[in-house]
Amino acid sequence: MADASISVAGPPLVLLALRRADDALVLGHRLSEWCGHAPVLEEDIALANLALDLIGQARALYALAAEVENGGHDEDQFAYLRRERDYRNLLLLEQPNGDFAVTIARQFLYSAFVDPWWRATAASSEPRLAAIAAKAEKESAYHLRHSAEWLIRLGDGTEESQRRAQAALELLWPYTGEMFEPEDAALVAAGVCTDPPALRDAWNATVEKIIAQATLRRPRDGWMQSGGRAGRHSEHLGHLLAELQYLQRAHPGATW
Repeated sequence: MADASISVAGPPLVLLALRRADDALVLGHRLSEWCGHAPVLEEDIALANLALDLIGQARALYALAAEVENGGHDEDQFAYLRRERDYRNLLLLEQPNGDFAVTIARQFLYSAFVDPWWRATAASSEPRLAAIAAKAEKESAYHLRHSAEWLIRLGDGTEESQRRAQAALELLWPYTGEMFEPEDAALVAAGVCTDPPALRDAWNATVEKIIAQATLRRPRDGWMQSGGRAGRHSEHLGHLLAELQYLQRAHPGATW
C-alpha cells in the first residue's frame, strides 16, 4: 500500500497553529484513554469532557492551518496523515498517563501555562486565531481549576496520595521548560501571539501557589527535556499515533 503521509511547509502562522493543534490533539487522546478507567464515575466523565474540549481546539486550529496554508489539506489529513517527526507537540503531553496523580499533574502543569497563553492570544491581531483563543481560554480556565483542585486533594490527602502526587511532579518537571521556548519573532512582533517566555512568571506564581496549598514541594529546576517542537519525540508518541491513525491508515479516505 502506498504511503499516504503528507508533508507540511507553510508560513509561520501555519506552523504556530499546528504546534498548538498538536498539543491539544495529543493531550486529548491521552485523556480519552481514561474513559472507563478513571477512579470514580464522575471523574471518568470529567476527563472525557476535557478530552473533547482539547480535540475541539485541535480541529479549529487544524482548520485554520489548512485555510492559511491553502495547500489542499484538511483537518483530518493534518491529524491522521503526518509522520511522527512532523508533529510539533510538547514532549510533556505525549508522556503516558501513569497513575491518576501523573495525569492530574501533567494536566495542571500544562493548563497553568496554556490558560494565560490563550487569554493573551484572545487579543491577537489575527482575528481567526483570536476567535479560537476566546473560546479555548474558557475551556482552559476550567481545566486549570479542575486539575488544581485535584492536585490539592491528592497532595493534602493521605500519605499514599501525597507520595504519588510528589512523585508525579518530580517525574514531569523536566518536561516543563519546553513550554517556554520562544515563538516566531515576526508573529510576536506583529501581535499575532504572545511569546511564551513572557508567561513564565505567571506560570511560576500559579504553580507555586497550588503546590503550597497541596503541601507538596516544588521540584528543583535543572536540565530540561526538549525537542518536541522540532519533531524529536520520545518513544511514546509513535505508539500513540499508531493507535490514533490506525483506521485512516487502514482505510484511506474512508468517510462515515
